[in-house]
Amino acid sequence: MGLADASGPRDTQALLSATQAVELRRRDYHMERPLLNQEHLEELGRWGSAPRTRQWRTWLQCSHARARALLLQHLPVLVWLPRYPVRDWLLGDLLSGMSVAIMQLPQGLAYALLAGLPPVFGLYSSFYPVFIYFLFGTSRHISVGTFAVMSVMVGSVTESLAPQTLNDSTINETTRDAERVRVASTLSVLVGLFQVGLGLIHFGFLVTYLSEPLVRGYTTAAAVQVFVSQLKYVFGLHLSSHSGPLSLIYLIGATGISYGMGLKHIFGVDVVGNISAGLVPPVAPNTQLFSKLVGSAFTIAVVGFAIAISLGKIFALRHGYRVDSNQELVALGLSNLIGGIFQCFPVSCSMSRSLVQESTGGNSQVAGAISSLFILLIIVKLGELFRDLPKAVLAAIIIVNLKGMLRQLSDVCSFWKANQADLLIWLVTFAATILLNLDLGLMVSVVFSLLLVVVRTQMPHYSILGQVPDTDIYRDVAEYSEAKEVPGVKVFRSSATVYFANADFYSDALKQRCGVDVDFLISQKKKLLKKREQLKLKQLQKEKKLQKQAASSKGASVSINVNTSLEDMRSNNVEDCKVMQVSPGDKMEDATANGQEDSKAPDGSTLKALGLPQPDFHSLILDLGALSFVDTVCLKSLKNIFHDFRDIEVEVYMAACHSPVVSQLEAGHFFDASITKKHLFASVHDAVTFALQHPRPVPDSPVSVTRL
Repeated sequence: MGLADASGPRDTQALLSATQAVELRRRDYHMERPLLNQEHLEELGRWGSAPRTRQWRTWLQCSHARARALLLQHLPVLVWLPRYPVRDWLLGDLLSGMSVAIMQLPQGLAYALLAGLPPVFGLYSSFYPVFIYFLFGTSRHISVGTFAVMSVMVGSVTESLAPQTLNDSTINETTRDAERVRVASTLSVLVGLFQVGLGLIHFGFLVTYLSEPLVRGYTTAAAVQVFVSQLKYVFGLHLSSHSGPLSLIYLIGATGISYGMGLKHIFGVDVVGNISAGLVPPVAPNTQLFSKLVGSAFTIAVVGFAIAISLGKIFALRHGYRVDSNQELVALGLSNLIGGIFQCFPVSCSMSRSLVQESTGGNSQVAGAISSLFILLIIVKLGELFRDLPKAVLAAIIIVNLKGMLRQLSDVCSFWKANQADLLIWLVTFAATILLNLDLGLMVSVVFSLLLVVVRTQMPHYSILGQVPDTDIYRDVAEYSEAKEVPGVKVFRSSATVYFANADFYSDALKQRCGVDVDFLISQKKKLLKKREQLKLKQLQKEKKLQKQAASSKGASVSINVNTSLEDMRSNNVEDCKVMQVSPGDKMEDATANGQEDSKAPDGSTLKALGLPQPDFHSLILDLGALSFVDTVCLKSLKNIFHDFRDIEVEVYMAACHSPVVSQLEAGHFFDASITKKHLFASVHDAVTFALQHPRPVPDSPVSVTRL
């Protein structure tokens, strides 16, 4: 015991000494390498554009191996079912399938009411699509079938195309139900066609435009709509249905009127009614309805896939397998397509059933197949037992199952703390879906979220970078107090890529942060140079005039006249030079007073020679590490920046460009004789070091080349 106690401090001391030694080695560690511009980097790394692969050639190849690969890709059950571990997974899938079926039975009946259809069609929609997904799906845990949000969206379509009343006359209930079934099944076929088509052309990435705040706000608003729609069944109210924008408000309004008028008499209790035994034969869709349903079908297809793939990816990450988004589109599309032929309405996956399928031990879609077989048994033999089930019970089941989505109202607090932009998306989505109905609400929310992305990229964070002491790291001088600007060098960075929507903002922010009125200096420089050219032109005209006068004169009088004219010319030049006195503020100097300096300067067109103030830096470095792509507007903006700052005698360099961006710069003919890859450096530190080694003289602030 004592030995153990004694060894403890020694081990701790040894560990501390080892940690200190590692820390000392870190402090002493340093690396030296040559400066790398883009040309040197390409030469050192042997950079070359990747060869273009013609994908269509691979698609058109025909072989036994490719045919087998395509079959296994689009029919995943052939991959995992032969490897199914019966001893380990069968019992869990059996119990899970029975549990899901027990939930799916009342939900199928109830969600059919949401879709405006007889309850038995909810059972059909709980059998055919589930079994189809068992064959083609890649998620092992989601429960495909009827879902509240999808049912409400279908209900809004069926009620608008097959209303309860027409021209102030009540429609026969049997005729109305038959028409609604025809509309719902045709809608399911069209939804399936959209999903299969998008999956085959690999449009699974479409769901990435539906952000998490958007999906959660949308499902929460849909849950509120479902909740309100079930109140008439719970309280036994017979209210006329409304669809379209503000339909939720009209329901609520009718309920308030009924309550205010004291309608408390006992209503007749609605029951499920007759449930025919056996399966229905397949029916071809009504293609004449396609033109009326195409917009709603696309919306339902996107929403259904978004919900399914979101849950599928959550379970896949939790259990360590992969979900193919494109194949999920195909699987869900085939479920709706074949289900629509057998008079099912569009389906997706249920959140509550999926959680039950996972928590009760489900390991694969065998659980889904078992639940579908149980529903088949009810359809064939046991359906008549549910004939006298009150619709109020089904409505209560729906409301209870909405509690998970209604709890998402707490997202307001979490998004307020985490990200207020996401909160804005959530609120706009929720309000638009409540007020404008599900289809228009989704359209408005998607457009708003995309516009918000554009606005956020239009107003990124612009910063001037400074060097952190004793490092080659550059950070925003406004955020890091120890980060100091390198004398004579400005390093500018944008937090977002530069493209057509924010290119002007980028240029304006650059000129503002640099503290130099670039446009003013350029305009004044052009004015002064123009005046100088005019003076030279006048001088030449006078010389020509004097030459003509000298040619017409004779003898000594010629030399006297010439000398006199030369003296007049000099005096006139002095007076003309006084015209160049420009005073744009206190910084402008008298051009006449700089006559001696002009004679010494190698070029009379410099800012100093013209009497204009010079920038306090000689080099500008653009940190382009945030650029993910460049367009033609970005190319023009960068070229204009080079030209503008060179006009005020500031050299421009670029740093930290990614290889795809460099390739796009080359493709856009950005590099030429004046802008070469020597102006592009691998890192900001390389660019700063090069700029300090090649400075331009700055008046009143001499720059010493420091070693970084």
